[in-house]
Amino acid sequence: MIKGVTLFLIVMVVMAIFFRHRVTDRLVGPGRCPKCGRHRIGKAPCPCGGTGRKDKA
Repeated sequence: MIKGVTLFLIVMVVMAIFFRHRVTDRLVGPGRCPKCGRHRIGKAPCPCGGTGRKDKA
């Protein structure tokens, strides 16, 4: 019984680490504009003309 609980907790910790490092970058969105540094909300282009995406800077 203790082995099962321990294994379950280890699996949950590994999943949490994976989610934090892999999935949250896609869920957070564009973040900041690479051109002016303003915080980005939504997917529209930045008023300064920047794309707001890290990969298209």
